Amino acid sequence: MKIAYIAAGAANMICGSCLRDNAVAGALLAMGEDVTLIPLYTPLRVDRENFTNAPVRFGGVSIYFQQTFGLFRKTALFDRVFNSRPALALAGRFAGSTRASDLGPLTVSTILGEDGNQRREVERLAEWMAAEIRPDVINLPNSMFCGVARLLREKTGSPVICSLTGEDLFLSELVEPWKTRAIEALRKKAQDVDGFIAISHAYADHMAQLLDVARDKIHVVPIGLDLDGYGRRTPREAGPSGSPEPGRPFTIGYLARIAPEKGLHVLAEAFALLRKMPGTGDARLHVAGWLGKRDRAYLSEIQSKLRDGGLADSFSYVGEVTFEQKLEFLDSLDVLSVPTVYRDPKGLFVLEALAHGVPVVQPAHGAFPELIEATGGGWLIAPDSPEALADGLHAAARDRTEADRRAEAGRAAVAECFTARHMAEATLEVYGRYVRD
Repeated sequence: MKIAYIAAGAANMICGSCLRDNAVAGALLAMGEDVTLIPLYTPLRVDRENFTNAPVRFGGVSIYFQQTFGLFRKTALFDRVFNSRPALALAGRFAGSTRASDLGPLTVSTILGEDGNQRREVERLAEWMAAEIRPDVINLPNSMFCGVARLLREKTGSPVICSLTGEDLFLSELVEPWKTRAIEALRKKAQDVDGFIAISHAYADHMAQLLDVARDKIHVVPIGLDLDGYGRRTPREAGPSGSPEPGRPFTIGYLARIAPEKGLHVLAEAFALLRKMPGTGDARLHVAGWLGKRDRAYLSEIQSKLRDGGLADSFSYVGEVTFEQKLEFLDSLDVLSVPTVYRDPKGLFVLEALAHGVPVVQPAHGAFPELIEATGGGWLIAPDSPEALADGLHAAARDRTEADRRAEAGRAAVAECFTARHMAEATLEVYGRYVRD
């Protein structure tokens, strides 16, 4: 099957959707499918082999100028400059300081697609795809790109599938009137899509309502991992009564983007409570993840509160990590928790931890209940509650035998059901429902 798979780049950030899309494309290629992985806005940044094999489309700089200045909607004179590597790299440097609340007009225009200010880009994409790829199926990166579906299908004759991977968080941060206009545009343009792929049942239900599309039009394909490299390298040796090995404090990890919606502040408050509980007075909190300019003050405030509570020496932030550094980071943990404030539809970090033999403590919302039920790899606690999180972490610390049992159950379940190959096979099955022989 010839597959045109479009993935939205996240500038200089490694994002979960980019990792997922790259993993799907790589697994499909390994299965012998003919996949063209097309980056949108900026090049994809991933922590494993990059399977991109097409030039960037809808270059971020070009899109901005077409939105801001009418002249650039009519001429392609500057496109080569705007879409050059230096220009896209420069755009990436400013991505971390941009908020969704500042991008209302551009967001609505992008959703409108051929009816927006970027119509020339939509036409160029459709013509290029029809002439160069001639796909059997087209996969869009998220619902905010639904505005290109009609023209792509018209030019190529191919069905158009759209991934749903967490764009509602961005939409929720838009200010009025742009938020309402964006949702109205989404509901209109979503009707042009043949089918959708959501990464969890909870998110499929949510997006069916948001997009006003039939629930049976949304197919669920759980996220999966390339498991090569995962697996604890330094086996944990339980000490007396199931406590962590003698001499090493109980260590909690956080592995995600540093941002309020990811809930690091909730974890920091829970950590302070945990340190006052029996048997965890020397616990440690290790944090890794990308930090954008706009959220530096957020992290500084968390560090300041921990310092005021006398916990500065028990907290460490190691920054963004490479894949090898990620494995070393996971190796140092007894448990992982990313207590998101929003209803995270992916939970990629949960699978990464479980694949490495690290149990998790997560809020009972978003994709987490599905993941914990399917894997048995951790504890669910009440959302937005530092007290509940502290209790969950304390349970993991005090009964290492149970923690190890859940970690092993999670590791086995990920290997059995949540690999990149499983994800690619399920994706291919969805495509098959729409591709004519």
